[in-house]
Amino acid sequence: MVLPVYELAAIGAAICWAMTGLMVAPPLQRLGTFAFNCYRQVFTALVLVLIVCLGGLWDDITPAQVWPLVLSGIIGIFVGDTLLFATVSRLGPRRGGALFALNAPMAAILGWALLGESLSAQAWLGVFLCAAGVGLAVLGRPGQSGTHSFEAVRGSVALAILLGLIAALAQAAGSLIARPVMEQGVDPFAASLIRVSTAAICLSALVALPIQKVKPQGKLDLRLFALLAGSGILAMAIGMSLLLFALQGGKVGIVSTLSALSPVFILPGLWIVTGTRPSATSWLGAAVAVAGMALIFLR
Repeated sequence: MVLPVYELAAIGAAICWAMTGLMVAPPLQRLGTFAFNCYRQVFTALVLVLIVCLGGLWDDITPAQVWPLVLSGIIGIFVGDTLLFATVSRLGPRRGGALFALNAPMAAILGWALLGESLSAQAWLGVFLCAAGVGLAVLGRPGQSGTHSFEAVRGSVALAILLGLIAALAQAAGSLIARPVMEQGVDPFAASLIRVSTAAICLSALVALPIQKVKPQGKLDLRLFALLAGSGILAMAIGMSLLLFALQGGKVGIVSTLSALSPVFILPGLWIVTGTRPSATSWLGAAVAVAGMALIFLR
């Protein structure tokens, strides 16, 4: 039996993103969407520079491979992550995660339509079950944690849903653009550095504009910096590199589906943070998602 290393890497990315989903809420609420994402991407880019330089991982990248990764960073991280955090700040990590998880079926359809990636009927069923499971897990009743600040809705729900859908599409498109380059064997950390640095430059330019909405809304203290830095290392330096490694040999639809399971993996974390267990519907959704994963792995 061949070890499904690329699929396991995608699940590893989902676990990293689940762990950081609860870490970002305090600094995100304090700094605002744009400043938070800017600080996070700049810090992560510096960490990746150290990893790539110390590991000598840059040598094999050609200019022809750089530009697609730059475009992938603009669409998938600068646009996708910024709008994701805007959604999370309005709907909380549970509902925001549900909308962002729609990048999985979007990526599967785009991979089939644009890259000619074919999936078996069993794999398509697995993708559907994973997406349905995520939907059940995070869109169902919040259970006893419904009064926690993570469940609060701020501002227009319609606007938040629109932002979440655009974020999901941007993430799917970013993965689609990166897939042919990663298939050539580009080092995942070097590819992450290109994508994250691109997003950091774009966000720095945006925050520098004389627009109050994009300026930091509060001060960054040591505790919030630790949360921001930790989330950047886990989500971007490790999680994003795992995703790009998965794209080296995995199909976009399957990789995106498995990496979109973070809202399911976040359930135990919500239980720990809020002190109350998620609803039975959420656990049912997790079980459905696990069934979908099983179909994908056993295809």
